[in-house]
Amino acid sequence: MPAGPKKRCGNACLWLFRSRTGSGYSSIRPASKPIRRPPAKKKAADGEALGRSKGGLTTKVHAAVDALGNPVYVHLSGGQEADGKHFERIIEALPTEVKAVVGDKGYDTNAVVERMEEHEAEVVIPSKKNRTTERVIDKNLYQDRNKVERFFLKIKQNSAVATRYDKKAACYLAVVHLASIMCWLK
Repeated sequence: MPAGPKKRCGNACLWLFRSRTGSGYSSIRPASKPIRRPPAKKKAADGEALGRSKGGLTTKVHAAVDALGNPVYVHLSGGQEADGKHFERIIEALPTEVKAVVGDKGYDTNAVVERMEEHEAEVVIPSKKNRTTERVIDKNLYQDRNKVERFFLKIKQNSAVATRYDKKAACYLAVVHLASIMCWLK
């Protein structure tokens, strides 16, 4: 007969057990060591092209387009990362006969300018405010930068690109590639 208080309920007996330390009540289960689990490892967002910025977790889409505004190369990075860091990946994917590179102030770094001068391409990137000497740029050529902006507007017509529903960077990049293919087909 197990130890513990008894209660009678009609024809059936119901045994109630409580386990309290030092209370004198026994338990069905013998006392054991508490289960110690290692703390859960937080998954790194580095490989998923997620970065924390003012708006929360964001992803940057870096794109290179040709003279007609058709996409040539697309790359993802975390939202807090600087644009200039990813220029090497973009320039490696471009054809060697590039005559000019048009970009915004985010790509105005010494490394980018030197790399483009090695390729003998014209650098059409406005200087940042902290530069000691401002670079003279071709204003007419710089106006063609809107082709990149129009490309982003076209691919963001797809809500999966605009809001990033995908957890994995590879899946999101595939959606961006599909939207880019649709730009080529129109």
